[in-house]
Amino acid sequence: MLRALKSSTYPYRDATNVVGFYPEDVAPPAELRTLSEDDVRGTVVLDPETEERVLASGVGGTIWVYRYYDLQPRALERYGEGLQRLVELIERSARRHGEPFSGVDVVAHSMGGLVVREGLRSMQQEQDGSARRLVHRVVTLGTPHRGIAFQRAPAWLLRMLPLLEKAERELSAFDPSKTAFTEWARCFDVKRVLTVVGTNHRTYGAAAASFANRLSTLIDEGTLATNRSDGLVKQASAQLPGAPRTFVHKCHGGPDSLVTSREAYEIAMRFFHGSHKVSLWLDQAEVSRGADLFGRSEFYLGVSIKPRFVDFELLHQSAEAENCYGPFRRADLSDDLHDLETELGKPLAEFGDRTTGWAGTDRLVWEGWIDSGLAADPSTASTRAPAQGLVFRLDIYVGERDTYGIGFSDNVVFRKQYYAQVFPGAPWELYVHTGERYLGTDASAGHDSVSALAERSAGAEIQEAVAVPGRPEERTFRVGGTGFGATFRLRVEEA
Repeated sequence: MLRALKSSTYPYRDATNVVGFYPEDVAPPAELRTLSEDDVRGTVVLDPETEERVLASGVGGTIWVYRYYDLQPRALERYGEGLQRLVELIERSARRHGEPFSGVDVVAHSMGGLVVREGLRSMQQEQDGSARRLVHRVVTLGTPHRGIAFQRAPAWLLRMLPLLEKAERELSAFDPSKTAFTEWARCFDVKRVLTVVGTNHRTYGAAAASFANRLSTLIDEGTLATNRSDGLVKQASAQLPGAPRTFVHKCHGGPDSLVTSREAYEIAMRFFHGSHKVSLWLDQAEVSRGADLFGRSEFYLGVSIKPRFVDFELLHQSAEAENCYGPFRRADLSDDLHDLETELGKPLAEFGDRTTGWAGTDRLVWEGWIDSGLAADPSTASTRAPAQGLVFRLDIYVGERDTYGIGFSDNVVFRKQYYAQVFPGAPWELYVHTGERYLGTDASAGHDSVSALAERSAGAEIQEAVAVPGRPEERTFRVGGTGFGATFRLRVEEA
């Protein structure tokens, strides 16, 4: 929130104190000013004086904080009703100021995402289609959409774990055997929901919860080898069937976590305001080394994506994060992995975690959002020429482990960085660099210079991507080196 209030790129104004939340109905004040009596009566109400002052320049670009814990009774259904009321009050304020209203954008952390689900359901129940009209887009950060995994552990075991007894009543709302998460698709377009998934369980302060997640993996999969959580919420639980997702190597909560990280803020802002949607697929691959002769090898593929001029990633995959695609036993990575949307549609309590398959059909690796308005380095924009094109770095990793336990479990087959440079236009062009020599802000990084130096070969310092016949928004490019080669396909389309 503080980043948003300080941002010059996506400026917001604080409207937190315009609305109040109360456990019981409050009577309307004597002076309503421009508000109606319904705006100021109830448990979620506007303050007439603050509303008039703070919203003097309109509702657009304001931030409202929903303090649902102030309401009574403490139940998700009640919180959902309160959210519906808040959004309707915002819509009324926009109407009073003569502003168009295309819905609110919502960022929800942890249980807040469950509150959003209940709010959308409450809107839909009141009027068909109202959830899609009142809410534009949603970003959830580490929300346990499919429940909390370690609630499946035996009761006697949970009682032995410190601190969990105090949280028992709160955790009871996150039953992993339920499928309430399917309500999202019934009342809202899940393509307008971005789930941000945390992967760094090691830095989560509540050690008992992280330990319980590892124990749940033992019960669920028969192994203690993985954790696959942000410390509290399993990666498989923080996603929704059919919704886009991305991974951030942060824990659930704390000083450097999903809720405080720059990564979460920047990803959310690009989802809300980005100019282009980018999708990346793996078309072809070949692993040519690393397979054990005396064991049983399986391979994993991970890609991390980082935009230029910033110190954060739009996607993080790594062996440490335990979120790479796989396992693959075929050298061309063509194994028939479980369909992600199908697996996410099942209760979390079902045995096994089969959610490490592709992000979508055709071996989709990633879909994300970028903003062409951020091509210039903001720290030097006044003294330096704008950067040339949209540039983001691809970190490609292929790992191997021996499942028989004879060989090593953490071999690196391939790891290399590439720099994708996009020149928007009609047609748009893509150049893939192996280094940063021609990615500056001077003329050498301009379109004419780069296109003159580019070659079609995979080993070129600047590789010109190839247009896909019949698909004007897509380009293919090659990567490779010792032990691995692949063809990726990239689509860039207006958001």
